[in-house]
Amino acid sequence: MTFSKNKLILFSLNLDFLSFMLSKRLDGKLGLYNKREFPDGESYLCIESDVTEHHCIVVADLSHPNNKFLPLIFLLDTLKELGAKSVGLVAPYLSYMRQDRRFIDGEAITSKLFAKSLSHHMDYLVTVDPHLHRYHSLDEIYSVPSRVVQGAPALAEWLKGQTNLLLVGPDSESEQWVSSIAKVSGHPYVIGDKIRRGDRDVSVSLSDLSGYVGLTAVIIDDVISSGQTILSCIEALKLQKIQKIKCAAVHGIFADGVDQKLLNAGLTELVTTNTIVHPSNSIDISELLVKPISECIADNNEA
Repeated sequence: MTFSKNKLILFSLNLDFLSFMLSKRLDGKLGLYNKREFPDGESYLCIESDVTEHHCIVVADLSHPNNKFLPLIFLLDTLKELGAKSVGLVAPYLSYMRQDRRFIDGEAITSKLFAKSLSHHMDYLVTVDPHLHRYHSLDEIYSVPSRVVQGAPALAEWLKGQTNLLLVGPDSESEQWVSSIAKVSGHPYVIGDKIRRGDRDVSVSLSDLSGYVGLTAVIIDDVISSGQTILSCIEALKLQKIQKIKCAAVHGIFADGVDQKLLNAGLTELVTTNTIVHPSNSIDISELLVKPISECIADNNEA
């Protein structure tokens, strides 16, 4: 489904390649606006495109979200105030999904609080592989229609043309995900056993890999944040004489510069999708976003 260029405008919180590709694939145009900070740290925003009766999309990866939240809601709300027909948020990476319960008395369940607040400012939400651990769907915490895009097909497509690979899932939670990628890409896979004792205290063990010596291992994960799981997986692979090791993930947050630590630890290649801007972005997911975005716009067009 496509829309007329004069009816679809895409705004990017931080202009990036994904936003550019989405505007092309959706046959829309990039919206123009001016933003800056005053000396006291408050935000200034001025939308320069005419958005009256247009469907507007705001693309914003919400990694490191605290400095992005106010500029984002200012942009979403101002588009509505200026007469946009619909305002949707495309958040390729959706933050504040991990604190999904109160682990100790007094803790804020920030996933619910963030979702409740953000829902007030948009008509729909499209995201890629959110952390749905204790939630069955985003509908449990977001009050607007949402679409979830799976990043696995993009990783599988990237792996298809390569040979002599062994896919490695770091823990049991990844098995269903990694097995589906292995089936599509045609590579064997193994699943590790992970023990997490803290945010930066992780160990991964692997079963006997003597039958795979000579293959290139590709560690598959949905998100790399602290990188401790991947570092432990690299160590476990090296203990079993696997010399060539790559890593492919959907979301690359790479807290505290851990991307360089991963390369120093022995990765020959580090690959991510472009949900979060990073030099490792080798996989474009814009094509996977077109259908769900178009469906949301169509639903709002009929409303």
